[in-house]
Parts: sequence; C-alpha cells; structure tokens
Amino acid sequence: MEGLLERRRVSLDIAVALLSRVRDEAAKRGLSLAAAVVDDGGHLLASQRMDETAVGAMQLALGKAYTSVLWGTATSAFTDSTQPGGDDWAWNTTDPRIVVYAGGIPLHVDGELVGGLGASGATAAEDEECVLAAARSLGFD
Repeated sequence: MEGLLERRRVSLDIAVALLSRVRDEAAKRGLSLAAAVVDDGGHLLASQRMDETAVGAMQLALGKAYTSVLWGTATSAFTDSTQPGGDDWAWNTTDPRIVVYAGGIPLHVDGELVGGLGASGATAAEDEECVLAAARSLGFD
C-alpha cells in the first residue's frame, strides 16, 4: 500500500548476540551486569542478569534501553539536563520507565534507529562502556 513506511528492527538472534557481547565485555572488566535489548518501539526482546548482579539492576538496564529508543540518543545525554535547575528538570518523572544516566544507547544501522541496548550493575560510565563495546563489535553505528 502506498504511503506505508518500511522499517528494520533488531532480531532475537541479534539481541542474544548483543547480550553475549555485553556479558563478555563485563567479565573481561571484572564486572557483573544486567542487560536488556529492546526493539525500535522500546519493547523488550531479550535480557540477562549475570551471577552476583543486584536484582534491581535489571529494571534499570531495561529502563536505559527504553529511554535510549524514546529519544534516539544515549541516556548519558540527559544526566546533567535533568538535574535541579537543568533545562529538562523533572521530565523524567513523567514515566517511571525512563532512566537518565549512562548505560543506555540507541542501536542504529545506516542512521536508522532499530533498537536499544541498556546495562546496569557497575558505575554508569562502566555500564555505558560495555554496551558501546558490544554494539560496535556487531557493527552498529
């Protein structure tokens, strides 16, 4: 039908491969993380929680992946602006699934948003380093 848009999104196989790469990167660094992959609509495709990772880390990992898809940008971009006095102060309180610190990245292929990846369990910077390494290793922009 004319007027419909085509779209690409992350498959389950790719989601599982991303989780494996996050796990490998975390283990290499001596970290224990929870990680989640969402599709281009923010819906969960796959998740994992490494042994010894805090139970609460999974909800944060999913929130980071979700937030990165909603805005098409890394969650680290919102850390400062959502603090008291920031331009985006408190917008993140409008949806309890939104997480505004590092560790969530959008997944792009040829500039097109196809999903999101989030991790939690270490420092926010370490979470982000692990998801970036995993995504880059599979060729995401």
